[in-house]
Amino acid sequence: MATTLDKPAVPTVSLASQEADPDAFAQALGGSFERYGFAIVADHGVSPAIIADAEAKAKAFFALPDDVKRAYHLKGSNGQRGYIPFGIETAKGAKAYDLKEFWHVGRDLPEGDPLRAVMPDNVWPAEVQGFHEAEIALYDALEKAGARLLSAVARYLDLAPDYFEATVENGNSVLRLLHYPPIDADGPNIRAGAHEDINTITLLLGAEEAGLELLDRDGDWLPVQPGPGELAINVGDMLQRLTNNVLRSTTHRVMNPAPERRGHSRYSMPFFLHFRPDYLIETLPQCITPDRPNLYPVPITAHDYLFERLREIKLA
Repeated sequence: MATTLDKPAVPTVSLASQEADPDAFAQALGGSFERYGFAIVADHGVSPAIIADAEAKAKAFFALPDDVKRAYHLKGSNGQRGYIPFGIETAKGAKAYDLKEFWHVGRDLPEGDPLRAVMPDNVWPAEVQGFHEAEIALYDALEKAGARLLSAVARYLDLAPDYFEATVENGNSVLRLLHYPPIDADGPNIRAGAHEDINTITLLLGAEEAGLELLDRDGDWLPVQPGPGELAINVGDMLQRLTNNVLRSTTHRVMNPAPERRGHSRYSMPFFLHFRPDYLIETLPQCITPDRPNLYPVPITAHDYLFERLREIKLA
């Protein structure tokens, strides 16, 4: 078992370097994804002011009385919009629920868009002025950063740099505003049980607070702790499936804090970037070799795959 001193660490890459040398950036990002399923991304271009405003509005919402928040728990949305109370989401295969509450922001679609049949409308808390504008601004900014990252992924896979543009156009992406309340003592529940993300890639703000860990291929749990304002990026199951496990969707968790931090809340804002619901996830031919036969011979739409997984984590 590796010691703390010789454990590997998730690399940090600068998205600002993509413009000068897109191939080198693609190799750095894709190599980290293939090795760890994660990368830390600096210089991502999301405005600190947009981040701060979105976080402030989220904190204001979570500070509201419980009965006010629960009025925004939408029973028919399968947990995809509005408020999801403490004690509901449970990692796949786990018995103890996660110690968190959260709010989901999805894509605003125009009247008459056929995708509204499978992508519910957003709901907005009237009690927090400017909530809608702040969270949509962050949603849009993270979506733009995600598009740049997917362009690098495409290069890494020897695809055209714009390969993923059509696959995520009007995708069912979700911004999650997360609050992990203070913890009294250790128990069977942790802030987020060991899991893999369902989506294409995840862009996470707020991981500077300790607790996020990934399960490395040697069986060790490694901390993932970006610097202030940096993004933790990870591969989701949809991209893993598309690439026949070339890019890894790595198990990760959020552990409970050290005793001296148990009285503090933890906040984070992951953006789950999704394919469009009608996109057929079919293994890329260049990811199939004699040494790596097709692990997913039956294609599935992104929508059907999402709901298979939502049922497993008790949101649908």
